Amino acid sequence: MIPRNAQTMNRQLTPGTTHTLKLIKKVEFGAYLAYEADAPGTDRVLLPSKQVAPDMKIGDEITVFLYKDSKDRLIATTRTPLIQLGQTARLEVAEVGKIGAFLSWGLEKDLLLPFAEQTYKVHAGDSVLVALYLDKSERLCATMNVYPYLKTGSPYILGDTVRGIAYQDSDRFGIFVAVDDTYQGLIPRRECYGDIKLGADISARVVQVREDGKLDLSVRRKAYEQMDEDAEALLKLVDSYDGALPFTDKATPEVIKLHTGMSKNEFKRALGRLMKEGKVIKTDTAIRRI
Repeated sequence: MIPRNAQTMNRQLTPGTTHTLKLIKKVEFGAYLAYEADAPGTDRVLLPSKQVAPDMKIGDEITVFLYKDSKDRLIATTRTPLIQLGQTARLEVAEVGKIGAFLSWGLEKDLLLPFAEQTYKVHAGDSVLVALYLDKSERLCATMNVYPYLKTGSPYILGDTVRGIAYQDSDRFGIFVAVDDTYQGLIPRRECYGDIKLGADISARVVQVREDGKLDLSVRRKAYEQMDEDAEALLKLVDSYDGALPFTDKATPEVIKLHTGMSKNEFKRALGRLMKEGKVIKTDTAIRRI
């Protein structure tokens, strides 16, 4: 949201922002609002009649949110939307149409999320994290490309457990996460274990706080905490191959990651645990259940 003092200073009636304006004129179809009634060239905006309370009178100050109606006219409303210009919020998909999805955001007219602004396919009923922006025609739209709108400088430190939503997948960098729907986080590609679905709420551990305040995350616990879970998963994998997994820790890291979701070191630790417990043996070509 644009700071209140900045709004007052430039006095621009910008869609997507909240303003406190004076009622300068009542008409049959509503009331006109502006910063000053008699200033030359003062911009004014219509507050439709259904939004005008019976006790509103000339000179009253009214706090309103500005948006455009179906005819691209700037309109005021006393309703408070769930998101404002430059902010991020989770909104529910009301329906999907020919040009994109439409989101419920607290106003009569649903908010458009164009297909081009979707980082993954959405469906009616989904809750999606979006930011509010103005398109080239000065119309309010939503985008799932929220990276530029997220903040750095979170209160979290190394080792903290955080929650967030996975909103974008990059082959180069990894999976981007909006921590608390507010802060920039990333699960680096090397930490992307298991099936992390976009749009899902995830719990992750902070493994690095970068100089710029961005967070590097891991969905895996510390090695000594993860070993038991990895050993159990490996034993189940061996059983799924009728008790003889057709590769060992001599396999390439790529093969191990593909079949187990573990790094080579994690695989070795899990295998060592199972061998120590007498549950498997290792041959030259396989890991066998005892």
